[in-house]
Amino acid sequence: MTFHDNPDLASRRFGGSVVWANDELFAERENLIKASEPVFQTYTFGHKGQVYDGWETRRRRGGDADQAIVRLGMPGVIKGVVIDTAFFTGNYPPYASVEACSAEGYPSPDELTGWTTVVPRSPLAGDTKNAFEVTDTQRYTHVRLTIYPDGGVARLRVHGSPVADPNFLDFDHMDLAALANGAEIADCSNKFYSSPNNLIAPGPAAVMGEGWETARRRDDGNDWVSLRLAAKGVIRLIELDTTHFKGNAPGWASVSCAEASGEWTGLLSRQRLQPDTRHLFRVTEQHEATQARLDVFPDGGMARLRLWGSLTDEGRTLFVSRWQDRLP
Repeated sequence: MTFHDNPDLASRRFGGSVVWANDELFAERENLIKASEPVFQTYTFGHKGQVYDGWETRRRRGGDADQAIVRLGMPGVIKGVVIDTAFFTGNYPPYASVEACSAEGYPSPDELTGWTTVVPRSPLAGDTKNAFEVTDTQRYTHVRLTIYPDGGVARLRVHGSPVADPNFLDFDHMDLAALANGAEIADCSNKFYSSPNNLIAPGPAAVMGEGWETARRRDDGNDWVSLRLAAKGVIRLIELDTTHFKGNAPGWASVSCAEASGEWTGLLSRQRLQPDTRHLFRVTEQHEATQARLDVFPDGGMARLRLWGSLTDEGRTLFVSRWQDRLP
């Protein structure tokens, strides 16, 4: 597993925002965190020149750098950064660096302090996904991209593990499988069309592409995805959402759970699913678990998986300490 398998904490889809940039003359800063891949159409000119799907500053005639600040949609531990210069060939910045900080509340950009360098000034290549691994283990809420001296960047991806603030959660009723709460995908059988991270992403899926979809199986097996829960808890309600999946929803699904080193226990027996439907199933038996597994039969796509329940005392202690240990 590489850091690219972690969700993009900065994505607009997850609530990220580019809160400030010192310059955006040629292309607006908001493009930096669009979830979609960059696109380019030749000879598409506006009043300021060729239209780029990215952030582009003017040619600098003084000073030494341009900057943009991004508020992460999901605060967390940064595992790696991708500075994508797609389609910027004669106008990309030759160097860039990334800093991060952690802030409480809702500060304005000029109130942010305590910046820590997570990617030192490094050379960039044009029309390239420039990837940088990050070893810092602190929880951050904002990042600052600096480009030297100017130019264009198509996308900024900040891959990492979300770490939720326990002060804003109800431990007696929470989604134990939510990405934003610290749950994470452990493994899956197939991710041909889209990432299984989409299954546990915040909010509803706006289109089919924001769910998890597998290739068509040509054997007698079935597809599945396993995940580590936000912390040890008891699942009481299962939500299987096939919204937007009409001709390619699974025919059936089942859900099981387990503790870290224990055997898998069935929570939901194999149930028939309907296309484009939000299914809710109550769990009658109470099982403490740290892991869960969704099996779909035989294949297909699902928009969201929600596992509603409560944390055990052990789970609450771990959840809070995980947050405290990662504060700068």
